[in-house]
Amino acid sequence: MIKLSNSVNRNGSVWNTTDPNPCLWKGVTCSNNNSFVTQISLSSFCLSSSDFLTELCQIDSLEVLNVSMNHLSSIPDGFFLNCGKLSGLKELDFSQNKFSGVLPNFGGFSGLQVLQLSKNQFEGTIPDEFFSFQNLTRVDLSNNKISGFLSNSIGNLSKLETLLLSSNHLSGEIPVNLFNIKTLTRLAANQNNFTGTIPRGISQNVQTLDLSFNNLVGPIPIDLLSSPKLESVDLSSNSLVGPIPETISASLFRLRLGSNLLNGSIPSATIGKLPQLTYLELGTNSLSGGIPKELGNCVKLALLDLSQNRLTGSLPKELGNLGQLQVMKLQSNQIFGEIPNQFSQLQNLSVLNISQNVLSGSIPSAISNLTELVNVDLQDNQLNGSIPDSFSNLHHLIELQLGKNCLSGNIPKMPPTLQIALNLSSNCFEGMIPEILGGLSALEVLDISNNNFSGKVPKFLTRMGSLTQLFLSNNHLSGILPVFKTFVVIDFSGNKDLIMSPTNYTLLKKKKKKKISDPLGIPIAVTSVILGVAIAITVVLLVDTSGKKIHTTNSTSLKNKFSVTEVILIAVLSVVFGVATTITIFIRLEYM
Repeated sequence: MIKLSNSVNRNGSVWNTTDPNPCLWKGVTCSNNNSFVTQISLSSFCLSSSDFLTELCQIDSLEVLNVSMNHLSSIPDGFFLNCGKLSGLKELDFSQNKFSGVLPNFGGFSGLQVLQLSKNQFEGTIPDEFFSFQNLTRVDLSNNKISGFLSNSIGNLSKLETLLLSSNHLSGEIPVNLFNIKTLTRLAANQNNFTGTIPRGISQNVQTLDLSFNNLVGPIPIDLLSSPKLESVDLSSNSLVGPIPETISASLFRLRLGSNLLNGSIPSATIGKLPQLTYLELGTNSLSGGIPKELGNCVKLALLDLSQNRLTGSLPKELGNLGQLQVMKLQSNQIFGEIPNQFSQLQNLSVLNISQNVLSGSIPSAISNLTELVNVDLQDNQLNGSIPDSFSNLHHLIELQLGKNCLSGNIPKMPPTLQIALNLSSNCFEGMIPEILGGLSALEVLDISNNNFSGKVPKFLTRMGSLTQLFLSNNHLSGILPVFKTFVVIDFSGNKDLIMSPTNYTLLKKKKKKKISDPLGIPIAVTSVILGVAIAITVVLLVDTSGKKIHTTNSTSLKNKFSVTEVILIAVLSVVFGVATTITIFIRLEYM
């Protein structure tokens, strides 16, 4: 057995022990009979010096070297010279350190199977030598600053199973030769600058494919989703066009095609035959047609995002069969009709967003049976009727958006868990602001603007300790606005009988000024001050040298004469007039 140095500690290098047997040292693994060292794992050892690496290369039996999650910033030249000769070295893990500069040239390393360099700051292109390691099964270069093209020579890695290139600056087209690697099961090249079209055949062997957040164009290859081995596909945030392919693997559990330029309809004949489908994200495209009722057959769905498309028709009642669904995002479409009562069966739903559609009818009271709801957004539809009283049963709800509808009636007791926002704006609510709102002590934003509320602004609103924004505009409120905490932003415009108290005015002066809407205000204010001062100066200049009387310059036509006391009084009144006019105009400009 080779003798490792035991004189260094964790701050300087590696070990600090008096035990002569390296097999008992932390991070060291030996053969079954403890005759030789096979693995050294120094992950999370707080190492900053890499000098010890060259010494480790003296271990002829070394198979695995893991120095990940440290503070190493350089690799000694001697490491490549010595460790490159170790034919038995199968795995190198230098991930999550502080290495920078160009990617090193790994000469030798003929037996290398796993190379992990992720989460560093390596730059430059991928050296051609990388593609000569015929035994490589896993390469992880993700989360670096690597640029340049991906060489077609990558097709030479005939044993490669996992290739992770995400979060770099790679550009150019995705090599066609990738589909030659029959063993490749996972390809992640997301968050780069790849351009061009997706090569046909690239997914014929893979289980997981992620090409999201690139600059890919053109249609999705007709065979891309059809491989029976395919389990997860993410092509989101590109510029892909055309329809979604009709043939989709029955093994697929994740399909993300959002934020592209896809059009056509959702393939209903296929979508209902995906028993493993758990995540379906097609949002932010130009898809048209209706929401397929066949989606109700995908009983494992946990996330459904069809938002920001051109979908029409009604909400399929079959969606109520999705008992495992946690997130439903259907906003910003052209969906009409009523909310199906069957939605009350979505017992695991936490996020419901069907805003910005053309939904009508009332809000089903059965929605309050969905006790796991955290966010509900139904705003900007044509919903009518009242808010169900049973909404108070939603004990996990932190945000409720009901603005821009035709809701009316009494506002029921709301769950005290509301925190992010309660939006009831642009509806038909009327009467006094209900006292039940005062119980929302955790609420940060309350919007009841553009309704028909009347009466005084209740003082209980000032005691809502978490409130930061209050929107009261365009109602029929009256009286004096109560004093709120200085950090509360209030919009009460459009209530002609609602005024500020002097205290509110002082507090508002300390806040950010609103945009001036009257272009003549400032000139009038300045002119008033100048005029007042000019009158005062003129009168003073006309005082007799005796100091007793003043007279006008034309004594034959204007015979009025004044005492000094009268002069002072006129001057003071002129200045007061100018200042008062200025204050009045600025109050009008800033707060009315």
